[in-house]
Order: sequence, then C-alpha cells, then structure tokens
Amino acid sequence: MKITVHAVGRMKAGPERELADRYFERFAKSGPAVGLEYAGLVEIAEGRAQTANERRREEGQKLQTMLQQGTALILLDERGRSFSSEEFAGRLGLLRDSGRKALVIAIGGADGHDQSLRDQADLVVSFGALTWPHQLVRVMLGEQLYRAATILAGHPYHRS
Repeated sequence: MKITVHAVGRMKAGPERELADRYFERFAKSGPAVGLEYAGLVEIAEGRAQTANERRREEGQKLQTMLQQGTALILLDERGRSFSSEEFAGRLGLLRDSGRKALVIAIGGADGHDQSLRDQADLVVSFGALTWPHQLVRVMLGEQLYRAATILAGHPYHRS
C-alpha cells in the first residue's frame, strides 16, 4: 500500500524538518518489507479565505484531488481518537490487508479539517488533546509510521 502524507503549510529548513525527514527516510527503507511504501509528502499552501470554514473548505478541496477511487484516508485531528502505537500499526495493517492500494494521511491547517473530509475519513487520529505545532506533528507522524513498520515486522525498535 502506497502511503502519501498530505500537509497544509510549508515546513522551513531547520532541525524539525531534518528530524521529520530522518523518520520518513527510515520508514521509506523499512516499510516495503511489510507492504507499506512511502510515496512522499505533498505540501499545499494554507487557505487564504476570510473565515475558518472557508479556509477548511479550500484546503479540503485540494486534498480531494489526491483521493483516487479506493484510496484510504486518515486525518490527523486533535478531536480524533488516540491510539497506542500497536493499535495504529494494526490499523495500517488492516487497511493494507483489505486490499487498499493507497493511503493518504492528512495533516490539516491551523483551522483543522473540513467536515466533509471528516465524514469520508477511514480514521481520524489524535496525537493527544494538546495542540501541537505543525512541524512537530510531522516529526511525530514520521516516527509513528517508522514505528508501525517495525511493529508489523516484529523488529525490536518497539518494545512494550
């Protein structure tokens, strides 16, 4: 299953980007062994509309263009459900094993995701009730994707 990360906002060079890139590279190397292929990161500019609802809708429309027939969608959202790393890895494995060929994991903008995306998402995931800076969310997602691949492979990187 090809996994693409869709992110609203551009990440500048710096230590956060370097760390995120490091985890995405680790995932790109370890994922194929368990049927998870990293297809890359797509950045879009934040919406310019006047209201939060309009910005969410504008950003959501850009994401919709990536969602081909049969593509699974996971949204990262503070109002989503918290999972353990094992549960998250298990969900990725279930999507893969159900025959899904592609998955988009979306990091929303400052206003979050449009309700239409929330309604069609296969999963809405929270990294906790706290609000995280966009740059750290990328780092955490990259690390969790890498960790999921190691869990699915039975690798000792993840220890209970």
